[in-house]
Amino acid sequence: MLHDKIKSHNAKIGILGLGYVGLPLACEFAKVGYLVTGFEVDSRKVSHLLGGHSYIEDIPSAILKDLVDSKHLTATTDFSKLKTMDVCIICVPTPLNKTKDPDISFISSSAQQIAKYLHKQVLVVLESTTYPGTTREFVLPLLEATGLKIGKDFYLAFSPERIDPGNRQFHLANTPKVVGGMTSTCGELASLLYGQIVQRVVPVSSPESAELVKLLENTFRSVNIGLVNEIALICDRLNLNVWEVIEAAASKPYGFMPFFPGPGLGGHCIPIDPHYLSWKMKSLNFAARFIELAGEVNSHMPEFVLEKVVRALNARKKAVNGSKILIMGVAYKANVSDMRESPALDVIHLLSEQGADVVYHDPYIPSITLGNHRLTGKAYSSKLLRSMDAVVITTAHSAFNPNEILNNSKLVIDTRNIMRGLTADHLVRL
Repeated sequence: MLHDKIKSHNAKIGILGLGYVGLPLACEFAKVGYLVTGFEVDSRKVSHLLGGHSYIEDIPSAILKDLVDSKHLTATTDFSKLKTMDVCIICVPTPLNKTKDPDISFISSSAQQIAKYLHKQVLVVLESTTYPGTTREFVLPLLEATGLKIGKDFYLAFSPERIDPGNRQFHLANTPKVVGGMTSTCGELASLLYGQIVQRVVPVSSPESAELVKLLENTFRSVNIGLVNEIALICDRLNLNVWEVIEAAASKPYGFMPFFPGPGLGGHCIPIDPHYLSWKMKSLNFAARFIELAGEVNSHMPEFVLEKVVRALNARKKAVNGSKILIMGVAYKANVSDMRESPALDVIHLLSEQGADVVYHDPYIPSITLGNHRLTGKAYSSKLLRSMDAVVITTAHSAFNPNEILNNSKLVIDTRNIMRGLTADHLVRL
């Protein structure tokens, strides 16, 4: 019985996709004694994992090596080994295409591989963020085309990933896991599985509910960030300090939750997930107006940063064309090396288009590729700061020293409020 295998930690678990979601999940299951196999199309990731070398910051190489050495964790590019798995969990990317429509091609290829080797008494779980209905309308038919029956021969559920790279307080084990099964038995088995590695499982009535939970979480953030970014634009017109306004508003002990403006949205979730919901609702002839408006405001923040830089340089009788500008931080959030959808890349592009001589420093990212151009990060020094016409802070890495940056720079544009509490004539805030 699959139930007994899961409960006794004898179930063999296959994780499809070993990125920011799949690798941490594989490690957690391996830590509690399951035999876990990671399935990857990227042979480099497989080689790294088998060698005990982590390519994900939240997973120390020492822990990864111990799990590999103990034979609890392995990886392969051979998907035929899915035929020996009792549990298959899909953790592949779900990007948007150029028209901002959902691209579920990675889910499709993963589900097809599972269907190819599907056998009785297998639990399949989709974790990849997607629009409501994907599990039932897309994954289920592929699996049932094998002739096996849902809830009897195999089991299917959706459980949205809640991985926050670099978060030291909330990790996989202490973040509640939402689970929605195709049938009650599917939900019970998926809840039992995740209950082995997380402190709390939150069952919901269907995969569609679980799919919408994930989209609501990130749409909530997107809309509120869009609101506070618009407040930043308003404060700019009123010549007010948006950070002061937010901090004062946050003193209210009820009815207000502070969100903070920035140079734009980054990461794989918040800039992308709301579009999945908006796309789904368009197919039902419903306009998701809040989502679309927030997306519009957030997507234009890099242009607002460009405007601030241009104005600040003009005030010092400098043109942006030919100015030497240092971008401080190209990761999408502080203290990680993740550049997915980073607004700093848009800022670099916009400044370069205006003729600026742009360089960057990021202690986590040695080089970046923009179009056909590869940029190598500059080593940080006070000499570097003094050689620049402007320094633009786009990521609030804790390694950045606000006083040192301010004291050695001709002009600082701070889009992340790392200069909180500091004042200077050459300091410009978002």
